[in-house]
Amino acid sequence: MSNTFHKSGYVSIVGNPNVGKSTLVNKLIGRDLTITTPKAQTTRHRILGLINGENYQLVLSDTPGIIDPAYEMQNSMMNFVKESLVDADVLIYMIAVDEDQTRDEKLLDKIKKIKIPLLVLINKIDSSNQKDLESAVSYWSSVFSSAKIIPISALTGFFVEELLQIIIELLPESPAYFPKDQLSDKSERFFVNEAIRKSILQIYDKEVPYAVEVITESFKEEEKIIRIQSVIFVERDTQKGIIIGHKGEQLKRVGTSARKDIQTFFGKKVHLELFVKVEKNWRSNPKQLKRFGYRQ
Repeated sequence: MSNTFHKSGYVSIVGNPNVGKSTLVNKLIGRDLTITTPKAQTTRHRILGLINGENYQLVLSDTPGIIDPAYEMQNSMMNFVKESLVDADVLIYMIAVDEDQTRDEKLLDKIKKIKIPLLVLINKIDSSNQKDLESAVSYWSSVFSSAKIIPISALTGFFVEELLQIIIELLPESPAYFPKDQLSDKSERFFVNEAIRKSILQIYDKEVPYAVEVITESFKEEEKIIRIQSVIFVERDTQKGIIIGHKGEQLKRVGTSARKDIQTFFGKKVHLELFVKVEKNWRSNPKQLKRFGYRQ
């Protein structure tokens, strides 16, 4: 016999770049909702992923890694992090096992004073040893005296199922915030944009991937195929040339890689057309940032 009460809550995951936040979200949800690459700042937006059970709905909030903002886009990214602290019912502060500091002391102080349940996850223990892990647990226990310290490996899935049960126990009693058949708060076009951006992060080096934003201008779902037209925006003409490559070869690589991910995500054949346009200094232009989904 099922319980009559229902639990729902926002669970925000924050931490430095490359500690495994998106990998954990994907592991908890059971599919690749957020893109992951070895490059810092892969996650730019706050992405809500939903985990639904008969008597619960867990609203997981994946956020950009904590950085010291250098321009307007990064300010917006850090605003997503701050916003996620405000509406959280449970907060997860995630760190890699070899970390011994945070990038933002003010944020650390804010987390220490937070009144909601706090879980400190020590990730990547699969690449550590017992002595270093014990040292990390001891250190972070002294930093966050009221937190529950939990060693995990998001990559291998170690203690992820148990973590999910711990989180569910901490959720407040509440009706569901979203329809139970919904996967995320983001649109289909958002996930297309992210798949294209992931391919760019994987294929190109240095500054180019960070100067890129993607907008899907057309998404037409037919019975057997989805037809998509997307525009890759860069900041300079030289970057446009690098993205396209000799005789369009590099852009073709991006399209092939992204199309495979999009087909896997939607479970359907995809026809993808890509275009490249220059939008000078869009990362510092409030009007363009708003167009690309960044809030000021």
